[in-house]
Amino acid sequence: MRTYFDDFNADFTCKHCGRYVSARTAVSGVVNRNHCPYCLHSRHVDLFTPGDRLCACKGVMAPVGLTVKRSRDKYAFGLQGELMLVHRCTDCDALSINRIAADDDAVRMLESLGRPPTTLAQECLVQGITLLAEHDSAVVEERLFGGKVPVIAVF
Repeated sequence: MRTYFDDFNADFTCKHCGRYVSARTAVSGVVNRNHCPYCLHSRHVDLFTPGDRLCACKGVMAPVGLTVKRSRDKYAFGLQGELMLVHRCTDCDALSINRIAADDDAVRMLESLGRPPTTLAQECLVQGITLLAEHDSAVVEERLFGGKVPVIAVF
């Protein structure tokens, strides 16, 4: 017999790129998976807390950048904290942050750094989200790769 909880955090097909995504914690390293590790797009499924799946919108959420979730340590300095994806819903324009999963495409995350439009950066700041930019690439590389990314020449 299937119940609501059987599908609560089930595998899914990405609504953006169409690829199969495993929601198993052993694969992704996160408990509540709702974004694609390949294209980093998400679904607008959570309303109040991660994993509640109460949002009626269910729109596609596009990755718009990266941020660092503030540490609970009141003595934390600068950009300390967990690296997070920032998404914006393509249907209702809501902003949210998502934990990065172990199988996410790190190169695609690096590509999301850049110069966010001023209006987007301001909207994020209103919600307490500080978007990382190109000048923060060293922090992102350290979090993703444990240091600078080696440049490999291909001939």
